[in-house]
Amino acid sequence: MPKTDFGPPDYREMIPPIVRENYGKWRYHRIPRPGVLEHVSETGDVLSSVRVASPRLVSTDFVREICEIADKYCGGHLRFTTRHNIEFLVSDREKLQPLLDELEGRGYLIGGVGRAISNVVHTQGWIHCKSAVTDASGLVKSIMDELHDYYTGKKPVPAKLRIAVACCVNMCGACHCSDIAVVGIHRRVPRVNDDVVSKSCEIPSTIASCPTGAIRPNPKLKSITIAPEKCMYCGNCAAVCPAIDVMDPDTDGVSIWVGGKLSNARTTPKFSRLAIPYLPNHPPRWPEVTEAVKNLVEVWRQRAKPGERMGEWIERIGWERFFQITGIPFTEKHIDDFTHATTTFRSSMQFRI
Repeated sequence: MPKTDFGPPDYREMIPPIVRENYGKWRYHRIPRPGVLEHVSETGDVLSSVRVASPRLVSTDFVREICEIADKYCGGHLRFTTRHNIEFLVSDREKLQPLLDELEGRGYLIGGVGRAISNVVHTQGWIHCKSAVTDASGLVKSIMDELHDYYTGKKPVPAKLRIAVACCVNMCGACHCSDIAVVGIHRRVPRVNDDVVSKSCEIPSTIASCPTGAIRPNPKLKSITIAPEKCMYCGNCAAVCPAIDVMDPDTDGVSIWVGGKLSNARTTPKFSRLAIPYLPNHPPRWPEVTEAVKNLVEVWRQRAKPGERMGEWIERIGWERFFQITGIPFTEKHIDDFTHATTTFRSSMQFRI
């Protein structure tokens, strides 16, 4: 009987021969130049990973081009990192410099390794997502146009810096634990078209979609009501029920969060925290958002100690001092009033100014 479900292929069939032959034998790695990782095995073999920035949404022409480059210099071997970087895996050291020359000649950004900004990870944005507040792809393009020198190593930074963009608070991206996170936000309670609810929505499913219990049935109109004091503007209800409209170009905008990280090195992983509650949504270049992100990067770059991630730097100087030196006003929006927020409150009397 023929098999119909083979599952995912064995990863060992796809890795370069040099990696397969030296599996478990790598002694160390170093960074000979920005954007290049050199892995040295106890057998004497050397593998160079050349990291290149890539957009998340790419064309078939782009894919064909990088595959052509990989065939020419890497035996057809490349990989994508979790932050959308391309890594060309070079086992022949004589082909390393010609690869670097061709990549630079084609205008690719080489960098993102070690103490540098990595490629910006982001969500779908307007091109795919029906609930996107902002265009993640456009925001990332605008931000990277300003920050590419931090990626390529022309402007060294104290430590790794991870930036993420999510087009709404449901955050399909890695915004919850990034050094700097840009998150699209709705600011108006969803509007309900009562005439359409009974015809096109399943009311129990719509009520269950709300994470804060803000939705209640409205038997009189065979519809629902939304409690403004409980609504967190996530848009989950709009995804379930087409009679609910959460979009509003006049009030939708962007927030910026800082201090998160996934790494367990030196300190435990950290969640990102709110820095700027609202910035206007001004495509196609988002000047206010781009300026705010660059300001955060520069202030951290000039003041952090070597190896100190943004969240670690903020914890060292104190959040009060962070708001002062970045010029970000502290408002009531920074105070967490979520039902279970008391478990995260700083309750001691020691405030650092």
